[in-house]
Amino acid sequence: MKQYFSHGLMALVVTGAAVLSAQAVAQDFARIGFVNTDRMLREANSSRTAQTKLEQEFSRREKEIDDAGSALKTASDRFERESTTMSESQRQTRQRQLMDQDREFQRKRREFQEDLNSRKQEELQQILDRANRIVKQVAEAEKYDVILQEAVYVNPKLDITDKVIKALNGAK
Repeated sequence: MKQYFSHGLMALVVTGAAVLSAQAVAQDFARIGFVNTDRMLREANSSRTAQTKLEQEFSRREKEIDDAGSALKTASDRFERESTTMSESQRQTRQRQLMDQDREFQRKRREFQEDLNSRKQEELQQILDRANRIVKQVAEAEKYDVILQEAVYVNPKLDITDKVIKALNGAK
């Protein structure tokens, strides 16, 4: 009986050690989540709102540039047709005017593109700042240890993108 008791005690100690070691191992594993940033930016209402805002803000300038490009093309086509009947000095003058007009058109188009890109970056940064705050809130509320935004492969059960999009669409 004494031997049975010591074997039972030994089994209890081994079982207890195994349970404690399993808990220690479980505590070492981190809870991981993943957010697909591209998808979040495509599907979030704030992204669509920002796109509409930018279109409204830049549509007038874009139309002006398109109109200037059409006018330049028309003038260039007319010059091509009429150049054979012009004197050399008229041809050089018109050619110089077309080159100046083209240079001005290129400058305006470049400035427009730079301004548009700058505003897109501003809007994107605001959305990303809000999204990152929401990701942090979700991580804290659901006790995640790590949230990844870039990965080669992610098991779909780790993807919390839908939760973030839902929270982002609900937050203002």
